[in-house]
Amino acid sequence: MMEGNARKAHRHVEAARSDAADGVYRAGFACFVGRPNAGKSTLTNAIIGQKIAITSNKPQTTRHVIRGILHRENAQLVLVDTPGLHRPRTLLGERLNDLVREVWSEVDVIGICFPADEPVGRGDRFISAEMAELKATVVAVVTKVDLVDSRRLAEHLLAVSRLHDFAEVVPVSAVSGHQVQHLVDVMIKYLPESPQLYPDDVLTDEPEQVLIAELIREAALEGVRDELPHSIAVLVEEMIVEGGLTKIYADLYVERDSQKSIVIGSRGVRLKEVGSRARGEIEQLLGGKVYLDLHVRVAKEWQRDPRQLRKLGF
Repeated sequence: MMEGNARKAHRHVEAARSDAADGVYRAGFACFVGRPNAGKSTLTNAIIGQKIAITSNKPQTTRHVIRGILHRENAQLVLVDTPGLHRPRTLLGERLNDLVREVWSEVDVIGICFPADEPVGRGDRFISAEMAELKATVVAVVTKVDLVDSRRLAEHLLAVSRLHDFAEVVPVSAVSGHQVQHLVDVMIKYLPESPQLYPDDVLTDEPEQVLIAELIREAALEGVRDELPHSIAVLVEEMIVEGGLTKIYADLYVERDSQKSIVIGSRGVRLKEVGSRARGEIEQLLGGKVYLDLHVRVAKEWQRDPRQLRKLGF
């Protein structure tokens, strides 16, 4: 089985070289899907080479569609990081699911992520079945292979291959980098011939304020109780550049006073930790010093309120 995979990998590399030699340029859109914590956003960041998608061990972390652009000599791969498909309990949940299905219908390649350290389950089968009606080429991506031995990986690859008629099945590890570049080659192979879609120096088309808000929300998700991730939203109210310093004023929104107390913490300790963690990530993003001013506000039942959802960018 491994020998067969090696032959396939060699053919894919040769095909990519052939494309480059023949002057064929490919460009298009791809996305990773999968159940919560399958490694979708981590893999997106590993491929782009910079953090554009936030990660968390909490389900439904991703809320915005964020595009990351990988530039190759012979191709441009635009990776679309999307929210996970889930059973909606609020208006926000319904809108996120609509957003996900809209992206699925428009991309050229879809990689379904199956974590190698967890057995194939009902969620995996549900998502695989959802792919049947789509025009996109569907690739199975077995993630987190660094967490299992070769015997368990072989069994998992076999179980995954039985779920759907995948164009390819690719085992990877975003943490170690194992086969990440091979996965890129595979996805590029199925992109259409196309002129370049974005300028060479663009890594994402997402506005800075949205990326900054996401980094703040990621910091706020660390260590909170299970019910809070769905209740936290972040809005950057103002950004002011003064010399080499960027001043950022942002509000964290929760739905209840009790949640506000959790985010702030005793004597404001937790909010200071959130600010410190987020500031470090934002400074990396902007490439300069940042002053970050955070306030926590209550917007009751914002996930169910159309007016509040619009204000918060949903």
